[in-house]
Amino acid sequence: MKIFRIAFFTLLCFIAFASCEKDDICVEGDTPLMVIEFFNIDDTTALKNVTALRVVGQGQTVTVNTVADRSNLNTITIPLKTAEDTTNFLLISNSASDDNGAETGNIDTVNFSYSRLEDFKSRACGFVINYDNLDANLTTDTDNWIQGIEITQTQIINADSTHVKIFH
Repeated sequence: MKIFRIAFFTLLCFIAFASCEKDDICVEGDTPLMVIEFFNIDDTTALKNVTALRVVGQGQTVTVNTVADRSNLNTITIPLKTAEDTTNFLLISNSASDDNGAETGNIDTVNFSYSRLEDFKSRACGFVINYDNLDANLTTDTDNWIQGIEITQTQIINADSTHVKIFH
């Protein structure tokens, strides 16, 4: 009877371990970031740095963590919301703070709208969100530093190329 219990326990353990699958390692990536390049309004083929650029999601109190804060940049990558069809950003040129900590730079608000497409990668990665039908709208004010926006790719499936050109 003792041998039967050992054999039964061994068989049960073998079945339990044989039915388990190895966890996959996610190497297929994450939801892609949107790539924006800044161009000279006078020579629309020439990249142009934005001085002391700060990028903040509208309604947020911290800067976007994919962009070096208050840097002189001509290319940035920023995340879009995965649970909503729009994302608004405050793009601040010549960002600085006054003595009270208030922003003194030139703030322009850009609204990005899109359709979200779920893409199942694997058990380990799960779903990633790709974006389609990308569109951008600039909120007009009396002192816009952004002079124009061009969507170069309406679909965002990777961060290998430029999706949006901003002219200033």
